[in-house]
This record gives sequence, structure tokens and C-alpha cells, in this order.
Amino acid sequence: MSKRRAEIENVDDLGWGEQRKLFGWLWRGYMRQHWLVILIAGLLMSIEGSMLGLMSYMMKPMFDEVFVGGNRDAMVWVGTVIMGIFIVRAIANVSQRVLITRASAKITFDLQTRLLQHVMTLDTLFHQANPPGYLMDRIRGDSGSIRNVANVIITGVGRDVMSLVSLLAVVLWIDWRWTLIALIGVPLLVAPSLFVQRFVRQVSLRNRINSGKMSTRLDEIFHGITPIKLNALEAYQAGRFRDLADRQIETETRASFGKALIPAMIDIMSGIGFLGVLLYGGGEIMAGEKTLGEFMSFFAAMALAFEPIRRIGGVSGVWQATAVSLHRLKGLFDTRPRLQHAPNPVRLPEAQGDIRLEGVELAYGDLPVLRGTTFTARAGETTALVGLSGAGKSTVFNVLTRLVETDDGLVTMSGTDIRRFDLADLRGQFSMVTQDALLFDESVRENILLDRTDVSPERLREIMDAAHISDFIDALSEGLDSPAGPRGSALSGGQRQRVAIARALLRDTPILLLDEATSALDAQSEAIVQAALERLSEGRTTLVIAHRLSTVRNADKIVVMEAGRVVEEGTHDELLQRNGAYADLYRLQFNEADSSSDA
Repeated sequence: MSKRRAEIENVDDLGWGEQRKLFGWLWRGYMRQHWLVILIAGLLMSIEGSMLGLMSYMMKPMFDEVFVGGNRDAMVWVGTVIMGIFIVRAIANVSQRVLITRASAKITFDLQTRLLQHVMTLDTLFHQANPPGYLMDRIRGDSGSIRNVANVIITGVGRDVMSLVSLLAVVLWIDWRWTLIALIGVPLLVAPSLFVQRFVRQVSLRNRINSGKMSTRLDEIFHGITPIKLNALEAYQAGRFRDLADRQIETETRASFGKALIPAMIDIMSGIGFLGVLLYGGGEIMAGEKTLGEFMSFFAAMALAFEPIRRIGGVSGVWQATAVSLHRLKGLFDTRPRLQHAPNPVRLPEAQGDIRLEGVELAYGDLPVLRGTTFTARAGETTALVGLSGAGKSTVFNVLTRLVETDDGLVTMSGTDIRRFDLADLRGQFSMVTQDALLFDESVRENILLDRTDVSPERLREIMDAAHISDFIDALSEGLDSPAGPRGSALSGGQRQRVAIARALLRDTPILLLDEATSALDAQSEAIVQAALERLSEGRTTLVIAHRLSTVRNADKIVVMEAGRVVEEGTHDELLQRNGAYADLYRLQFNEADSSSDA
């Protein structure tokens, strides 16, 4: 069974009991703190709704005393009361709309913020399985649906229910038999409405799933715009997006049909009811048993009543769509990271000791990545990890920083299992520079400081000099305040790397992780960045991943990995003398370099 089909079956089982639990979860977690504003808005809605009953009641004196009786004094007070009804209704309407809009915005954005915080705590495997576009749609799209609870559902309960109650009170006061005739078809709507609710849930889920796919497609297109242009894939990508858009049009149309179906059926029943009242009540008026004012008051009340009935019927469809979003949101909140925090964390040692992996096993699904990996990185020394792509080198870094949890084996720092340390304290021991330095679409200054406010201008200048940022920063249009662009696109590769190195220098952690930090640079940029990295490595325990063996020749230890296993350890010279896996890599690389030079 596909994941999508499983989700659809889950919402098929989303009965009223489960829906009440979902609303309770939303109320307790996000709405209850705004209860006073919601209460005031509800009272104003009730006032607004009750004005309809009073308006319909005023039809009787307006016809009987003014139009038929010709009472001029009644004309003044009736007109004044009706004018007051409109003024009160207008003030109540504006006030409740402002209050409920503000409250619903706060509830929605609070939920989005908490959901974002929660998703960021989930481990790497979760983010590998869920693309950014999908998660953005879950945070923005699903949580955005929560506004319907306040804007539509609470309004329906507060204003429309009160309108209906006041209007029904008027029609029952005039003639209870007319009322029963007018509402005779309402019970017939119960069974169809239950079917429509289930239909709306299914279609709404498909709509939300497809919306996530559209967001994912856009995210991938804009992040991959350069290869798309180079490979002339614009039409291909636009076509794939169009396919998703066509599917979205279909689901939105079906959802709109389902939501409109119950109000439409209410309209049909309203027409039948009015016909019955006219046939029955018309005879009573002709016989003089009822006045024209009574009929007009009844007619106005019933005409006004069916509009809130329609809206309340429409609320059912809106709630079903919202319940689907709530179901998905709660499911995401209930997702727990595989990585567990230490229940009673121990303090990190003041003096940094060795880092050791012992028999570490790790698999991504059915794919084994680390297979009994064992080696030691001595404190204060540089340890290089080399090997072909897929050997597990980058996974070692993820294990050390606990971005992923091992399946078996032990990872220690200063002789203590790293799982016993507080997670934030553990990660606070590492600085990392990778081949793809992630910069944010902010200024260069903000990308270096990363919310640090305790850095003096002198310290910042010292960091910039050490990272060789001073070499190019003055040439930028706004200096340190120049925008880095989306993902640092306004800077060159070498400049982005130097900003990443400046970050690491500023963190001043005892352990440094370098993952192919110079692999994508030209010779001149590599030389500059390499010099900055050497400055950064001084006095730190450094682990380096490198494909270019020339960059790790001076490492204190080189660890050679193959298919998740350590096959050799030693210095550059020792490993060459052994004439093993490292020597093969070295000869392969430098033979290729010589061939390229000859060409």
C-alpha cells in the first residue's frame, strides 16, 4: 500500500470523536490563550446576529401600523428602531472582524513558529525523506488552514447560530405550524451531508498532498536554475509543474463542489418550504385569520434564516478540510526524532581529549554505510579521512556531531560516550567548513556573526584578516553590509569559503571538521583558503575529509576508508611505504594529474 493511499484511508476514519480531539488539541495548545478576545468577538457576533431577528420582527409594525394602519407616529419610531439596528449591526460587525482576524493571525503564526521549531529538532533521516518544499507547504499551507477555524467556524457558531436562534424565535412566535412546514425538508439533509463530509475530507487530503508536491517542484527548480538553463530544461520543468497544476485544479474544483453541495441542498429545501408556507399561509391571510404584517414578518425572518443555515451548512465542509490539515499537523508534531537526548548529561571535560570510534555500525534503511568503523583522532592533531566516494567519510562527521544515531558501536570523546553529553554542549565543541558553504540571503556581516552580538569591531576585523575576507570585502558595493545573495550567490566560491572559515574562527571551538573545503576552488583561491584553514587548525583537534591527497600530506594521521571500513592508518610516508590502498589512491590521482598536464 502506498503512503498516499494510507493517508487517505486514515482520514476516512476521521470520525467526529477524532475531530473533537483535534479541536481540543488546537484549543488547548494555541487558542485558549486568546480566549478573552475570542469571547468578546463571540459576544459581538451574537449581537450582530440577533439584529436579524429584531429586523424581521419590525416588519410586523411597519406593515400593520404604518403601511396598512397609516399611523404617522409609528412611522417615526419604527424607522428609528430600524436605523438603530443597522448602526449596532455595523459597529458589531467591524469590531468582531478586527478582533477575530488579529486572534486568528496570532494563532496561525504561533502554530507555524512552533511547528518550525519542532521540525528543526527532527534528525537528518527525517529531512532526507521529506524535501524542503514539502515541509514548507506543511508549515505554511496546513497551518494556514487553521485561520478557517477562527474566520469561518467561530464566526459561524457565534454570529450565524445567534442569527438563526433569534429568527426562529420570531417565526415560532408568529406561527409554529408555518415554521414546521418551512423546515420540513431539513431532516432529509442529514444522510447526504455525512457522505459529503467524507468526500470533502478525501479531496482535501489529495489537495494538500499535491500542494506539497508543487512546492517541492518550485523549490527544486529555483535551487537548480543554473543546471536547468545549461541543459535547456525550462520547457521540461514547466511541463512537470503544469501537470501538478492541472491535478491541483481538479482537486480544488472537486473540493469546492463538495463544500458548496450542502448549502445548495439547503437552498432546494428552502424553496420547497416557502412553497408550502405560501400555499398554507396564503389561505389564512385571505380568510383574515392572519395579518399582512404577520406574514411579512414571518417571510422576512425565514428568508433571513436560510442564509445563516446555508453558511452553517457550509461550515461543515470548511471544517472537514480544516480537520484534514489538523490531522496532518498533529501527526507532524507527534513525529519524534530517532536521536534521543541524554536524560542525565555529564559535563564536558575542560581539557579536550582524544576522539575514538569503536566498531561503529550505521545503515540508511537497507544500505550499510559504516561497517565496524574504528579509529582514533588524537587531541590537538590533524586526522585526515580519505577514500573513494561512498566510503563513509562524511557520515563519520554526522556521527560525531550526532546528526545521525549509530546502530551499533561506541563513539567517545575524552573517554566518555558522546551520547552522555548534552546535545547542544556536544555540538558546541565543533566548527565545520564544507565544500558547499551555506550562506543566508543576508549581509556578509550577518553571515559571519550569525546572531552574535558580543563581537567587538576589533575582534571582527581580526577574524576577517585571519580568514582573508579583508582581501575582497572593500571591493564589494556596501562592504561588510553587502548582501550575500540567495545561498551566497553574490559571492564567488572562494569568498563563500572564507566567510565560512570566519564563522569557524569566531566560534573558536576545540574541534574542527573540514569536509572537502577546497575541492571546488581554483588554484589561486585554494591557496588563499588553505592558508586560512591552516591558521584555523592551529591548536585544534582537526578532522579533514579530502579527495586531493596533496592537501593532507602533512596530516598527523591519515585514515583510509573503503565501503564503511577503515583499511589503513598512518602518516603519508608510512602509507606509501606499505604500498596498500592509500598508495593505490595516490598513484591513481597523481597519474591522472600527470595525464592532464601532458594533455
